[in-house]
Parts: sequence; structure tokens; C-alpha cells
Amino acid sequence: MGAAACVCRPEYHRAPTDTLDMPCTRPPSPPHSLFPQINDTSVTLEWSEPVDSGGRSDLSYSVECRVCVTSSCSPCGDGVSYRPAQQGLSGRSVSVWGLRPHTAYTFTVTALNGVSLLSGQGPASGEYQHHHRASTVFPVLVPWIKESTATESSLTLHWPIPKHTHYNILQYQLRYCEKQERSAEEHSCRYKESVNNQAVLSDLRRATQYEVQIRARTQSGYSVFSQAKSFRTLPDDVSSSPLLVTGILVAVGMILLIAVISLPSLLHPNRLKDPELSDKNGQYLMGQGVKVYIDPFTYEDPNEAVREFAKEIDVSCVKIEEVIGAGEFGEVCRGRLRVPGKKENYVAIKTLKGGYTDKQRRDFLSEASIMGQFHHPNIIHLEGIITASCPVMIITEFMENGALDSFLRLNDGQFTPIQLVGMLRGIASGMKYLSEMSYVHRDLAARNILVNSNLVCKVSDFGLSRFLQENSSDPTYTSSLGGKIPIRWTAPEAIAFRKFTSASDVWSYGIVMWEVMSFGERPYWDMSNQDVINAIEQDYRLPPPPECPSHLHQLMLDCWQKERTARPRFANIVSALDKLIRNPASLKITAHDGAGPSHPLLDQRSALSSCSSVTEWLRAIKMERYEESFIQAGYTSIQLLTHINAEDLLRLGVTLAGHQKKILSSIQALRIQNKSPNNILY
Repeated sequence: MGAAACVCRPEYHRAPTDTLDMPCTRPPSPPHSLFPQINDTSVTLEWSEPVDSGGRSDLSYSVECRVCVTSSCSPCGDGVSYRPAQQGLSGRSVSVWGLRPHTAYTFTVTALNGVSLLSGQGPASGEYQHHHRASTVFPVLVPWIKESTATESSLTLHWPIPKHTHYNILQYQLRYCEKQERSAEEHSCRYKESVNNQAVLSDLRRATQYEVQIRARTQSGYSVFSQAKSFRTLPDDVSSSPLLVTGILVAVGMILLIAVISLPSLLHPNRLKDPELSDKNGQYLMGQGVKVYIDPFTYEDPNEAVREFAKEIDVSCVKIEEVIGAGEFGEVCRGRLRVPGKKENYVAIKTLKGGYTDKQRRDFLSEASIMGQFHHPNIIHLEGIITASCPVMIITEFMENGALDSFLRLNDGQFTPIQLVGMLRGIASGMKYLSEMSYVHRDLAARNILVNSNLVCKVSDFGLSRFLQENSSDPTYTSSLGGKIPIRWTAPEAIAFRKFTSASDVWSYGIVMWEVMSFGERPYWDMSNQDVINAIEQDYRLPPPPECPSHLHQLMLDCWQKERTARPRFANIVSALDKLIRNPASLKITAHDGAGPSHPLLDQRSALSSCSSVTEWLRAIKMERYEESFIQAGYTSIQLLTHINAEDLLRLGVTLAGHQKKILSSIQALRIQNKSPNNILY
């Protein structure tokens, strides 16, 4: 006769409230990564959830405090209070109040679920020991905090040094939170330490209000936080203010003056470093709040740049989950980063493959030295590096949708013009930030833009353009001065004379615009690199992609001005895109065939100039599957093809958006070819 229910295996149980058809479960594993925040007479404990919940969702925690004298410990008693509670905690933090000075305490955090009491083993616990120092009778309070400068992504704050204290102040701690998040759990706020009475809060959101509190630490521990004070970061379009423009011009003059005076120390920053000119991160402050990028290759010892700009992470905090690609120096992986006191996050991990030389290691870590200097919502964020173990790793934030070019090709035709302009605006904002730091990217392309789950685009791949491989899949061309550069994205002066500036980055940005509006189409199609160079020298430019708003194509043409001084700056590009976003109706005006005599459009010469029939043309663009439909519809000559539009393609059975785009782009090139005096470009 069969049993009414399955019997649980050893160490597995059913809770009294579980039904017989429910699975057997077990107690959870201990909580881990206990992290304390110590105040005058209190300790706040935070911890990570158990690795194994035992297969149940009814997880809770309890906290025990024991006071220890010599070698014996006893419960803390009624003089200690717990907030929010001592037992039945659903969250992973608790504050213990009423601790005595000069006393050792042990705190035990226990994880429980519905079958913990049924197990013959003790509950799963994590332990933290703490010796509480004496607290001063006079609390050290910081009376106020004020703003020195504000940018789109940072706040520079200062405060007075408290007077009449019995102890020297060892450190200040700032807590800052977005104002709308004040009701959330405390761990949603961030912290910043400073040994001086000023600090820079970086990596902030633009046009966002933050509430900031501050406290001081002495030998007796931390004082209480000050009252919250609100500060706001600047919006992007603040640069259009005439007053600010004047201020920037003055600041630029100061930068040039200081650069001339301090040229030796700027060329070799590790030889001479004035503490008045550098902040905690080692970035030189030229004027008030203006940071200038420092090339790590100017250091006599490049490892010093790595130590200065990149944070070392313990390898135990990183868990690699899967390989997602291959990088210049090794594999690229997805993983998880769990730093004590912070929420666990997905990260991207670049690894350095084994058997590397010292030069390869320096080159690999140079990207971290560069990336670590940047803090902007449209620049990929460096979490840190791992150099104390093998493999050597660079850890950045994880971007769920990967590279922009492949993401657009996978979603061909799925985004509206306003969404595409929003992506372009984010890229331009990141490049504006880099140009203001005097950093030139040199390899700006859609393949080097990463996209997260919210369609936020971030500039990435810093410093790797120095090391483009001979067999790279990206088309390159060796200039007379040596080195590899990506021809299709590079400005003419950079190709001919290796003259890389923010203006050459603007040219590359124009190509990125074209890539975005064509949903990842290859710039200049299948033309050779030398054909591209010749075409650009003869003032030919890429035509507008199908259904591209005319204002956007005109902005592309502005970016492709032959004289680099005639190209817009990234600040101008951000403002232009903001105007289009504020006026969506302007995006409904699509570009026509041709952009006027001063901007002839590029012809797909290599694929089309030799086509004498519709059949040859369809085969040249790899659309021969539609040959019968075109012939039956009466399109028997190349001349007749130039009159086809999108509605005609639907009647011909061309329903796939990608095929429509490719055919229309080729037809547009045929129209331009027919207008050319010699029917060909060269």
C-alpha cells in the first residue's frame, strides 16, 4: 500500500504549516559579509543574504549582542536597544544603541526560516566582534555645509572646521542621496570620506537634487550627522548661458597660463605634485572645479597611474558567470560584484590572457588608468581592477544590450526617430564631457558605444585605439607616420597627418550619427579604404539614410566639414539635439536626395557603376530573390528603378524592413549617380 506523502530525506523537513504536497526544505546557510558602521554609542550592522535559502522564501533574521569581559561573555541586557527590532527582521540591517565605552562586544546575526527549529543543528549565524572606544562628552558637530561649484555630474562642497573640540578630527564622512529616494532604505544613499574640510561628490545625475549630511570622526568615533542640506547638479544646456560662456573663456585663459608655468610638472606629474593643484583622485584642478585628463603614459612608472586612478578590488568580491566575448587582450565575461556594504551588481570583466609580457600588462591596465579619471552618466563606469591575482582583470559596469552597432542591427526599424535622437544625445553628452577634460578618444564608433537596458548609451573602449591589431575585423589603414587607424570613422587630417583633436572626434561622431540613423549599416558600404579616402578628398559625403530627418543629416554634414575649425563643438551638438527633442515635429521633415552643390553625396560606385540591367543590380546588392517580382512589375531598366519608393516596394512583396532599407539606399545612390556629370565619381 502506497504512503500518503513522501518522507523527507535527512536534513530536509516540512514546516508544521506546510501541506503534504509541498517539497521538503532545509534551514538556510549563514548570512555573510557583516559590515559595521560605528558611531559614538551605537553600531549599525549590515549583511548579505545567505547563499542558500534552503528552498524557502520565509527568511528572517535575529541579532544577539553579548558583552565580553576578559574571556567570558554575557547578554547585553536591557540597557541595549535594537532598531528596528532584535528578532523577526525582514531587512538586512539593524542599529544597536546604548553601548558602553572601553567595552568589547560580540554581535551574532542569525538567519532563520520555517524549518530552522526542526533541525537538530544550531541556527545559521554570522559573527562580528567590536571593541567600543570611549566617547567624548562633547559631540563634534559640523554646523553647516555649502556649495563651492556644481557641474552636470558633480558637486564641490566645503564646511567649517568645528571649534572647541577635545579631540583632533581624523576624518569627515558625507552621506548624500537623491531627494526622491530619501524614503528608501538607507543603503540607497552613498558615502564619501574626506580628510579635509572640502569634498567633490562625483558620478551624479544631471539636473538632480541631492540631500547631503556630514559628520566628523575623532578618536571616540563618529558624531551624529548634521541636518540635511539640498544641492542640485546643473542641466546640460546650462553651457548656453552667456555668463557661463564668459566664465569658461576666463577659465580657459587661466588653464593656458597655468599650463605654461607648470609645464614640467604636467609632463611628469609623478615627479612633482602640488597638493593644492590635485584632488583625492590625483586629477589636476585647473581653475575651480575643472579637471584635466592626465595621460598615464607620461608617468615614468605607468603602474603608479594605475594605483592613482583605479581602485584595487579583492578577488573574493567577484564571481565570473559566463564568457560574453573576446577583447583585445583576452576574454570578456559577465559576472557579479559584491563589495561589503554595497548592493550586489552585475559587472563586465575584461581579463588579461596568460603568457603576457610586461608591456602587454601595462597596455591592458592603461585603459583602467584612463577610465578611472572619468565620472559621467554617458561614460562607462570603472568599478576597479584586480592585479593581486591571476588573471589580471578590469571590472566595469555591465551594459545589458552590448555594442550599439550590433544592437541596432538586431532591432532594425524598431525605434522611432525621437528614440534614436535620444541615444545620439547621450553619446554627444559623454563626448562633451571628455572634450572638456581635454581627452581625445580617437576611435569613436558605434561598436565602441555600449547600451544598457534603459537604452542609455555610454562611450567605452578608452586607449585601445593605440593597439588595433593587424587582423582586426575593423577596417584600418596604415598612415605614413605609422600606426593603425579606422579609416571609415576618421577625419581627413587625422588620416593624412595624424592630427587627432576634439574636432576629429566630432567628425567620427558624424559617422556614428549615420550608423545610428541607418540602424547599424556599414559606413561607405563595401568600398575599399582607399576609395573612401579618395572620395572624402573630393568632397563627397555619405547620403542621408532612408527616412532620416533632414536636420540630422545637416548636422552630420556639419560634422564632416573639411576644415576642422568649421565643425561644431560637442556642446553645440548637444544643444542642437536638445532643440530637436523639444520640437519632435522637426524630426518629421526627412532629407531629400542630395544636399546641395557644396555637399555632393557619396555614390556606391564599387557595387553599382558597372550594372547594366536590373538583374545585375539585384545581384550586386544581394537581393536577387526579388528578381521575378521586379521584372513582372515592368522594371526592366536601371533608369526605371530610380522612380521606386517605399510604397512600390510593398507592392513588389518587399516587406522586411532591412531589405527595404538596403534597396532604397541603393536606389538613392543610383539617382545620385544619374545626376553626376560623368555618371561615376572618379
